[in-house]
Amino acid sequence: MTVTKRSSIASVTVVYNGAAHLPRQLHALKKQTRKLDEMIVVDNASSDDSVRLVEADFPEVTILNQPKNTGVGGGFSVGLDYAATQRNHDWIWLLDQDSLPADDSLEQLLKAVDSLGDQADSVAILAPTCTNEKTKLNYSGLVWRYGLRNAPVSARHKPMSFVDSVISSGTLLRREAIEKVGLPRSDFFMDFVDHEYCLRLRRHGYKIAVVPASRFEHAIGDPRTVRVLGFEKTWSNHVPWREYYMTRNAIFTVWKYDPDWRTKCVVAHRLLCHAASILLFGEDKLACLAMMYRGFADGCTGKLGIRSFDGKESSSPV
Repeated sequence: MTVTKRSSIASVTVVYNGAAHLPRQLHALKKQTRKLDEMIVVDNASSDDSVRLVEADFPEVTILNQPKNTGVGGGFSVGLDYAATQRNHDWIWLLDQDSLPADDSLEQLLKAVDSLGDQADSVAILAPTCTNEKTKLNYSGLVWRYGLRNAPVSARHKPMSFVDSVISSGTLLRREAIEKVGLPRSDFFMDFVDHEYCLRLRRHGYKIAVVPASRFEHAIGDPRTVRVLGFEKTWSNHVPWREYYMTRNAIFTVWKYDPDWRTKCVVAHRLLCHAASILLFGEDKLACLAMMYRGFADGCTGKLGIRSFDGKESSSPV
């Protein structure tokens, strides 16, 4: 009998007004060829029917109600603390509310663990290949080369590839790794929470694996294809406050984990390119650029926390 067959596994879904997507995902979780020992939903103070829907149609699901919206950072932190620390599940499967796993997605991740043999204990995360069904774009992990870059295309055709970071949704996370490195940063609120956590795991010597046989549908924004000077580019428009968190958390992470001047230059160049794209393709151009500037300043000084942008901010300087 393989080790993972004896393991206890729970799913953790972070939800905010997810009634339109949640039933489909919960049904997919119940259909997994490797059954889950517990399904957990962390509700970030939804104002729609998310909680009522789960209570009525999925009574077997554990609901962790939050008094306010703590974002994906706070939601995953609460869910992992419950699943790993209180319930002692061996593995925790993280999901965004709009993610949809194939029926054998979890089974394929566990097969990958077992195939590693004696090296399995060094792997903290196993991740599926996420696909945006609308654009057919695949998300198969990032590698660190003076900043995070897309993993080589050749890696997508291997049974398993090792990377430095993956998006959080669909990742299978080992309890021992959580106990060693701690929980995701709740003071990030959203964006770059997954990448900071992955880089923290890597600094502690853990490996992160992508398993192409594990299939996962995930939108990751609402990208569209635009053309400029004869070239095509995939572009996702974000509201200004989202640009703030994206910039702040990326800058803070880079400044914290790799303050090398070459890394700073690569990240600064990437931000400048993103700012130019906002000017070309963005909708609320000036507001987005202003939020990027504010995020850059706060990231450099370590001014984190949840922002309300109305003068009543909750911050946690680091």
